[in-house]
Amino acid sequence: VAIDDVVSGGIGLAFVAFGVVAASLMAASEREPALLIAVVILFACFEVFFLALEGALGQSVFGTLVRASVLIGNFLAAAAMLAYFLSRHRTLPRLLRQGAGEVIVLDDGSRDGTAELARSLGARVIAGQPLPPGWRGKPWACQQLGAAASGSVLVFTDADVTWQPGALAALLDAWTREDADLLSVWPRQDNRSPGERFLTPMVDTLTLGLLPWPLLRWPQPALSAANGQVMAFRRRPYQEEGGHALVRGELLEDFAFARRFKERGRTLTLVLGGDLISVRMYRSYRETLEGFGKNSLAAHGGHRAGLALGAVAVFFTYSWPYLTRNRTLIALGLAEALLVRVITRRTRPDELAEVLLTPLIAPAGWPSYLLAARRQVAWKGRRYQQ
Repeated sequence: VAIDDVVSGGIGLAFVAFGVVAASLMAASEREPALLIAVVILFACFEVFFLALEGALGQSVFGTLVRASVLIGNFLAAAAMLAYFLSRHRTLPRLLRQGAGEVIVLDDGSRDGTAELARSLGARVIAGQPLPPGWRGKPWACQQLGAAASGSVLVFTDADVTWQPGALAALLDAWTREDADLLSVWPRQDNRSPGERFLTPMVDTLTLGLLPWPLLRWPQPALSAANGQVMAFRRRPYQEEGGHALVRGELLEDFAFARRFKERGRTLTLVLGGDLISVRMYRSYRETLEGFGKNSLAAHGGHRAGLALGAVAVFFTYSWPYLTRNRTLIALGLAEALLVRVITRRTRPDELAEVLLTPLIAPAGWPSYLLAARRQVAWKGRRYQQ
């Protein structure tokens, strides 16, 4: 019995390890689809090995417990894979607990099991249609989701946005008070790796410092801003303006949507995600550069001269005071960084310590400006002309 117990435990641990390895490969296949072949080979070899081991030694050494161990082991492997995916795709379970009338997920040809997981958790999954000529990927995905939805309020959210319990109710409450046709949310930045901390916090600084946030309710289209990570529309004005067809060819579709929406007499508002809605935009410094490189030219009005002026302005704002040892400007820069973190509720010790990176913001961002100046930018395996 002791031998059987040891063997059963060993088989169980082996299957758990197999589940984690297989899930890791499947997750990596989001970037390299060819790795799915490795998953199939790994699964086949693993199962054949244990079935052969059972057939050769099961009756003589391991006894009847082996068959049960293999069945339990397969269950443990599946449980390990599910736990891994839930840890990677936390958005969906939390969205399903928000009390929304429906949660719709667009499957744009994913091959990592996300669609099946979404269905099993209760979401409605629709298959993405081929990209029509003249459309960018995200506007086309949102257009399909908007057409499939049945509610009077449409909330579009990216897959990397995390919703805490009560977030949807808080969003709708803020929207009721603001009474706007389009409400967008600036989620709280959830930076973890060192590489994310150089540039991603600048999103908050630009949001609070440079964008015309208090002036959004003014009718001038130039005073427009939105964030595509979370955008909420009233169905009627959204449909009357053609939905995301309004920005079908835009790479930075959220800012373009806000401006064109306002040009047509619609109203806008923005709110901070605070402790309820957060996002981890990028996973590394390289990803951050690629993301900033994709959006920066459009954020500067599509003008490369404006892109160059922006790079110079960032250098003289955040790096030059340290090179010249101007204590007043250094103090002002640090005060700004701390104030932005307090307002956005990024006040953990590691988040406050990001202010020490202030003098490195400009040189860390130079590669993103070079990427943005190119005629073609790459993002998540796709290339875009600009």
